[in-house]
Amino acid sequence: MTYTSDTRFTPSTLATAVEEVTTLFNCLSVDDKLGLLWFIYTETGRSITAAAPGTARLQLAEGLLNQVKALSFDEQLQFMRDLVANVDTPLTRAYGVFSPNTKLGFWYQLAELMKQGFVVPVPPGYTLSRDANRVFEAIKALDFGQQITVLRNAVVAMGVDPLAV
Repeated sequence: MTYTSDTRFTPSTLATAVEEVTTLFNCLSVDDKLGLLWFIYTETGRSITAAAPGTARLQLAEGLLNQVKALSFDEQLQFMRDLVANVDTPLTRAYGVFSPNTKLGFWYQLAELMKQGFVVPVPPGYTLSRDANRVFEAIKALDFGQQITVLRNAVVAMGVDPLAV
């Protein structure tokens, strides 16, 4: 699903701003969501996601991160797409049991592994689509706490919670 070019980010309250930007994110395609997450974590991650690793219990995610690193680049990309699309696989179920902060930290670590070459990198010269760039601009317009909330909302909705199936 996509949103029209007339979509505007005009929040009336703090909660509404987070809801609006989360909704805009959720309207993106799977690949646009992946690209936007990568862009946020790697290009602006120092300011937007500085709190993620410190608040998450990343030792809980270490096993899944190691499993992802052991996959081929094609399999890693498919895992990320499955995660975003909520496809039920053993790896997306493993992610599904993480706490919200661990999920946030997982994506931060995944971006770090991408930068280090252990996980499939984003193609050189990658640019955000028009729709993803609009969401990125909306995220940048939020204050730090709202940015973290939008990211948390995005990553919490990913994967498959095996306890809820």
